[in-house]
Amino acid sequence: MKKILLLFLSLLILGLPKSVYAKQKIPILIYHSIDQFNGIGSKELYVTPENFEKQMAYLRDHGYTLLTFERWKDIKTVQRPIFITFDDGYKNNLNAYSIFQKLTTKSFHPAGTFFVISDFVGRANRLSKADLKMLADSGLISIQSHTATHPDLIKEENLKYELKESKEKIQQITGKAVIALAYPYGNTNEHVVAEAKKYYRYGLTTTPGPFSMTGFKNELYYLPRMYIKYSTTLDDFEKAVKVD
Repeated sequence: MKKILLLFLSLLILGLPKSVYAKQKIPILIYHSIDQFNGIGSKELYVTPENFEKQMAYLRDHGYTLLTFERWKDIKTVQRPIFITFDDGYKNNLNAYSIFQKLTTKSFHPAGTFFVISDFVGRANRLSKADLKMLADSGLISIQSHTATHPDLIKEENLKYELKESKEKIQQITGKAVIALAYPYGNTNEHVVAEAKKYYRYGLTTTPGPFSMTGFKNELYYLPRMYIKYSTTLDDFEKAVKVD
């Protein structure tokens, strides 16, 4: 009787979906400015280059694999997958690129995603067309969309311009496919998602926490992200990314 019961339990466990007993959690981090705070804007939206380098070195030293959304399917096969994202396309994001270059080794290949506002490209404190082309060609940075003018998409009437035109403008600059959208302010709803699905494969919010595949409808258009801020210590960073 005991053997039959054990056999039944074994078959039951083997028949369950993997997500029931081992749900994978994927950290997606969000940065804005990688620079010394100069007194302009929100201090918490800055991370100093020194702290950013320490954070990326931590990922290198603890076996993380930095992915971009072109490699989304690799989350199932690589060791400790993580996504590093940057919103708004600030010129100082070149500091992050330089740090990626510095930390690159044969066994560690850092990569990140810059979400740029297409109509702001070339402004004084934003990345230029030449910057974006260089970054896209580097193999370290994926250039994706943060809309055309950074509106609250829930309130925006001209979603086609914000979504379709921004995608096309960025693709013309980089020569690379734009497949991911970061919603301004992290705001979205079912209507915005329905429109975003026409042009993108992924949509990113600012809802805190790691991503876990649950199977609910359109979950790849509600991807959560965790803020890394000026006040984030290395201990805080470790707690944010240590999800396994």
